Amino acid sequence: MSDEVKKVATRQSYGEALAELGDQYPDLVVLDADLANATKTGIFQKKFPDRHIDCGIAEADMTGIAAGLATCGKIPFISSFAMFASGRNYEQVRNSIGYPHLNVKIGATHAGITVGEDGASHQCCEDLALMRTIPGMTVVCPSDDIETKAAVKAALDMQGPFYMRTSRAAMPVINDRPDYKFELGKGVLLKEGTDITIIATGVEVNYALEAAKMLEADGVSARVINIHTIKPIDEDIVLKAAKETKKIFTVEEASVIGGLGSAVADVTAAKCPTIVNKLGMQDVFGESGTWAGLLEKYELDGKGIYSQIKKML
Repeated sequence: MSDEVKKVATRQSYGEALAELGDQYPDLVVLDADLANATKTGIFQKKFPDRHIDCGIAEADMTGIAAGLATCGKIPFISSFAMFASGRNYEQVRNSIGYPHLNVKIGATHAGITVGEDGASHQCCEDLALMRTIPGMTVVCPSDDIETKAAVKAALDMQGPFYMRTSRAAMPVINDRPDYKFELGKGVLLKEGTDITIIATGVEVNYALEAAKMLEADGVSARVINIHTIKPIDEDIVLKAAKETKKIFTVEEASVIGGLGSAVADVTAAKCPTIVNKLGMQDVFGESGTWAGLLEKYELDGKGIYSQIKKML
């Protein structure tokens, strides 16, 4: 992508969306675990100080408080790094939010290896798998600034538990077009193609588009689909791609075990058996480094995705 392309970290978009929607949704309350500056919920805090609760470094407590607020008619968003919002917090999310199916939203920032220098301890690549397994949990991984803001609005308009992962690094805005429409559970066809399909989520959507251009130069027609909602997944768009292109490559900045790739494979295995090649973190932990350097090392940038697909083809 050129330097002229607008880039925004989706965690920034998350904080801005909460603040922008605060007036429209008076029952919206935001809870954070001593990370408001990093998760960007501090933007909401400045505008609505009485509706922001800093729970300290205590994600489990924060989740219990949010569950209580939900039973009183509030719409709580709880925020922390994905490692803590999903990992440290799993039992509380499962039993206090998922099991009673409460209207609590989880805004998990700093997901995946684009956390960069913070290293493996903070690079949560397992969150999509963890959250997918909780019955009734909606799981969303937006690709850019515009999609993140639309997802926050959609979360406020739906009933029930909702998990959204956002990134630390600033990424290109790719959905800035008049015909863009966000709908929970609906994939977005970004590029037509007849030979293969690349299904991507989150920050990888941008890189999937880059890889598709490189493949096109080699005479490979690649369809590109953005799956922002991992659960419930858009079965129709996946099955159409499986039937028409026969070959599917999924790309995610997450573990290939239990994430987008597994969700797509579940659909095709049941209804249209197709080989699904899963690109992502291959049963490994991340490491410390620049986010761009890590994407290059794990072949999850445009060039890396292109190289992996070429080898598999």
